[in-house]
Amino acid sequence: MRLDPDILADLAVRITPQAYVRVTPMAHAATPLGAGFGLTRFASPTKAYKVIYIAQDLTTSVAETLVRDRFQGRARRKILDVEASHWGATEVSASGPLTLIDLRTTGLVRLGVSTEAARGKAHGQGRKLSQAIYDQTDAQGLVYSSRLTGRTCICIYERALPGGLVATPVIELARLAGFVDALQELNVTVIATP
Repeated sequence: MRLDPDILADLAVRITPQAYVRVTPMAHAATPLGAGFGLTRFASPTKAYKVIYIAQDLTTSVAETLVRDRFQGRARRKILDVEASHWGATEVSASGPLTLIDLRTTGLVRLGVSTEAARGKAHGQGRKLSQAIYDQTDAQGLVYSSRLTGRTCICIYERALPGGLVATPVIELARLAGFVDALQELNVTVIATP
């Protein structure tokens, strides 16, 4: 996929995330900025680079990791406390501005890329786009709107990680005062494991 370099340059923005939220499995609590390959929206389809994701708030990060589409068409929207205990959150901040390709508004249309790349359930288009941006620019990641909350999310390429970001210790989601509020905003409740 070849992308217009002039449009990419125009879409490049400099953002310094402060106290963005990353929800991560507690199994990875010792490495809050640990990047992975995975099969996520903007992961490399060729495993050429690793990524991490952060969101502007806890609600969006919970929606993007824990909730997603699992309750679609269901009236009962409950998560067991034992499942919640396997997840934690950290606040991530950048020491300086990151150069990101902005996909929040007209970026996808201007690039001639399907809006499915950032807004669809399937990740194939997003992964191809991300690989093209990684290969054709020196951008440190992508900024986009969550398809679940509409709020800002950032995908950070591993080339931005050495020394560019700091993270607070990972805290179990269930111990965070804002976790219940985040779930309520998403119309989900935590229930005790039977």
